[in-house]
Amino acid sequence: MKKTKPTQRVTQKSLFHWVFSGNAKLQFVLLLVIILIVFARVIPLEMQKRIINDSIALKNLDGLLIYSGIYIVAITAAGGLKLAINYLQALIGERAMNQMRKELYQHILTLPLGFFRKTQPGMVVASLMTELSTAGTFAGMAFAVPLTNILTLLAFAAYLLWLNTKLAAATLLIYPIVVFVVPILQKRANTANKTRVDLSRSASSQIAETISGIHEVQVHGAFKEENRKFSDLADRLKLIRIRWSLFRFAIKTANNYFVGLGPFIVFIFGGYLIMNGQLELGAMVAFLSAQEKLFDPWKELIDFYQTYQDASVRYKRTMGYFDASPEFSDDTIVTTENKVTGAVDVSDLFYETSDGHRLLSGMTFSLKPGEHLAVVGFSGSGKSTLIQCIGKMYTYTEGSIKIDGVELSTLSKNAVIQDIGYVSQSPFIFTSTIQENLLYARKAIDQKYQKDQKKDEPETIDLDRMILVLQQVGLFVDVMRFGLDTIIDSTDRKSMDTIIRIRSKLRDNFGTKLKKSVEFYSHEAYHHNSNVGENIIFGSSNNPQFGPQLLPENKNFLIFLKQEELLQPLLHLGVVLAREAVDLFSGLESMDLFFAKSPVTSGNLKECERIINTLKDEDIDRLSKTDQTILLSIALLFTPGLHTMTSLPSELQKQILHARQQFPDWCNNVAPGLFNFYDETNYLPNQSILNNIFFGKIRPGLPGAQDLINRSITHLLIEEDYLETIAKIGMEFHVGNMGDKLSGGQRQKLAIARVLLKQPKIILMDEATSALDNKSQTRIQRLMTTRWKGKRTVIAVVHRLDIISDFDKIAVTKAGKIIEFGSYQELIAKKGALHELIYGRQ
Repeated sequence: MKKTKPTQRVTQKSLFHWVFSGNAKLQFVLLLVIILIVFARVIPLEMQKRIINDSIALKNLDGLLIYSGIYIVAITAAGGLKLAINYLQALIGERAMNQMRKELYQHILTLPLGFFRKTQPGMVVASLMTELSTAGTFAGMAFAVPLTNILTLLAFAAYLLWLNTKLAAATLLIYPIVVFVVPILQKRANTANKTRVDLSRSASSQIAETISGIHEVQVHGAFKEENRKFSDLADRLKLIRIRWSLFRFAIKTANNYFVGLGPFIVFIFGGYLIMNGQLELGAMVAFLSAQEKLFDPWKELIDFYQTYQDASVRYKRTMGYFDASPEFSDDTIVTTENKVTGAVDVSDLFYETSDGHRLLSGMTFSLKPGEHLAVVGFSGSGKSTLIQCIGKMYTYTEGSIKIDGVELSTLSKNAVIQDIGYVSQSPFIFTSTIQENLLYARKAIDQKYQKDQKKDEPETIDLDRMILVLQQVGLFVDVMRFGLDTIIDSTDRKSMDTIIRIRSKLRDNFGTKLKKSVEFYSHEAYHHNSNVGENIIFGSSNNPQFGPQLLPENKNFLIFLKQEELLQPLLHLGVVLAREAVDLFSGLESMDLFFAKSPVTSGNLKECERIINTLKDEDIDRLSKTDQTILLSIALLFTPGLHTMTSLPSELQKQILHARQQFPDWCNNVAPGLFNFYDETNYLPNQSILNNIFFGKIRPGLPGAQDLINRSITHLLIEEDYLETIAKIGMEFHVGNMGDKLSGGQRQKLAIARVLLKQPKIILMDEATSALDNKSQTRIQRLMTTRWKGKRTVIAVVHRLDIISDFDKIAVTKAGKIIEFGSYQELIAKKGALHELIYGRQ
């Protein structure tokens, strides 16, 4: 057994800990600068006195120049030193806040899962990013501000006492009164501030909860209820902030008032002393100047005091909220020299929540290395809790869990992460790429191994192994599609040449086979699975802000259509399509299925009705430009292969093909470089890899077409040694915010692959295939049966009872207990709980 010295939790460190932690050298430099600035602040006061008494009064020009020179040097030095102090303060503060955040974040990640059931993510974010900022600011000024200003006040006080004891005593008498009044006001401000922090935290949590559950809010129309809850918190927060601000302003007002009394005393008492010859005029000027300058350090001290109180409240509130012990401490680490085989022994296992609710009640079972256990049972019977206790996500209350004979509770979390893998029913996918998510679990092992072995770099996972895992879980086809849908860099000439070769081979080797499924692009033939506009252009725009949808409104394009005598035929086509849509769809309640067969959308059906009624009395040429644009848009969107309710006249097809031949030359004269035109020998830089290889479109409504195309393209990618490149590009696909660009099945496959890649000896699956279709579930089941059995111990919560016959053991749970345990054949023969679950009561 190896023991490590317990470390103090970050939540138990005082606010002042961060002042010097890691900043001792900077604080020493700061001390030297502070000493210099104090001298630089006192010198101008003495120079003012000497300029008036020794130079101006005696008409001493040399003295005037010397004293004035010293004065300007002193105030310049003071300004530069103040800038240096502010910079050092900011540097220390930012370093302290950065360290504070990192240590607290590290601590939060180790807190029990139960803690996060009552804690909203918004509250954690607000605590880390907002509440600690004031504490960081205070850490930067905690040494410099009080020391600088106290030394400055003492230096000024000493100088004033040296000038005239009586006047100095009278003017300095104000400050003890302020010291008595300000804390009274500050105490009330602190009380309001504590309430403000708590309400701000509650409001943040409320916002986070509502946004997280926005689907429920919208589907139930609970807008008023959510507005009511937030408005109540916002109103209470407004009132307490007003109260808090009132006390803060009262402190500043009181301070300003007392500081303003200083010059009044100097005028009255100092004037009296001058009249009686007890004070020189220069000394009084120095007094007035010092009195004015005393305001700055005193104001900074008051501000510092308020910052300290605010920071202290926020810091204590924040650290106090997270002041909980990690559920799994690394203070005691037990490691075994032998390699883990995967034997699991659970004995008399109990688990209770913090509120005393018992979820497990004496579960007992044993598994040999490589055995597979299916856990089935009634809802709320403890299936998931059992899995989570074995996975060391929860600390069991009583009983024993042993891995290869070693008690799980004696093992650190780090000691088991390599040998236990866990896949949940709703796996979390991080906002990153496929590859980053795939390597997530493996990286934790590599980092641990790197730390233990003191290696410079963690072990790397080669691409072949990642591809193998993706194939095993059935995600490789999706990753390939992500890669093929990518637009490559226009400077990658080597890839472009490879893709053009693959395009050519696809037609040569698989053209006949794919003819029924694919309509390849041909410059001489009309493309029935592209719309009219695409057939005319026969290319794609290089400007992302200019798409085909803008063509009907483009004056130059209209000129081209007129030149090709296409404008009128297309307008008439638009009328035919609009009239057909109005006749078929008008008055129907549900039209989504029907609209798929027409270029007319539900959004412009009303416009079509109006235009058709107008054409009863008007000629098409007399329609407004807006109406003509609508008709032209409909015609240009018409796709014969998709919109099968109307056919495209053969004569119009010929006209469109003729216009296609003329369009490139016309376009290069009007807008050179706007389009890339389709050419079998050229790469389309603004199109995806798949579109460049495919160079055509799939004919709709043909089952199995996509699989045939995938197999053909994959074959050619392997032949050109480009498959791994596409896979690598596909793994760089960004999955969106928490994986929202992936389907539920894709997320589960990725989570299973993530666990497989780290090759644990024990795999825990909590309904890990619930979002998969039957084909994908069969694949995972086959993977478990052929590759895992005998090699990896599997404990799976299973929701589909038709697949459990392949498991070595079945555990039936009810009310936190295992009521049946054995092989599938044994339990079915008993005709007990499992038999009832599968076949019902007979």
